[in-house]
Amino acid sequence: MIKTARFLTSNQDAKKCPPPNKPEYAFIGRSNVGKSSLINMLCQSKKLAKISSTPGKTQLINHFIINDSWYMVDLPGYGYAKVAKTKRAAFSKMTFEYLNTRENLMCLFVLIDVRIEPQALDLLFLNTLGDEGVPFVMVFTKADKLTPTVLDRNITHYKAVMQQEWDELPQMMVTSAEKGLGRDEVLGFIDNINKEWSP
Repeated sequence: MIKTARFLTSNQDAKKCPPPNKPEYAFIGRSNVGKSSLINMLCQSKKLAKISSTPGKTQLINHFIINDSWYMVDLPGYGYAKVAKTKRAAFSKMTFEYLNTRENLMCLFVLIDVRIEPQALDLLFLNTLGDEGVPFVMVFTKADKLTPTVLDRNITHYKAVMQQEWDELPQMMVTSAEKGLGRDEVLGFIDNINKEWSP
């Protein structure tokens, strides 16, 4: 579990990230998916990741050091229309350079708002990760906003849509930053990988 969490560095260049001498876990999703809220919930801190009412606020690769033993990374969101296309292209290039070169990246957590229909942009991003061999887990957010019946129905629908392209579905987790749902599952998943880490 997390005992200490502190901000380490921000930058726009994957080559300038901290030395890859610790296991690393990154979080990404469409703008306004609740990424900062989830990171803060996992770390039990209200101020670690900056939460903004303006979607698309995260425009850098933000590194946090957890328990002085592993990195948590907040990546720029994608798909927000009010960010200029040139900036969106830069985000994408920066993000994929990070994903393709960061040798200590153990898993990318891709956040999906469970309340909405499968979005073409999310599905394309997931397919790209699969094509490029990036290890990832899907994390459904904002589960507290739905009744259990609707939650199950939406996840079942998402799986059905993905099965049109995927032979084997990626691992999926369900979370709520507001209720703390999924915290033990996400951190337990990370802890299990960390036990096998060797630089």
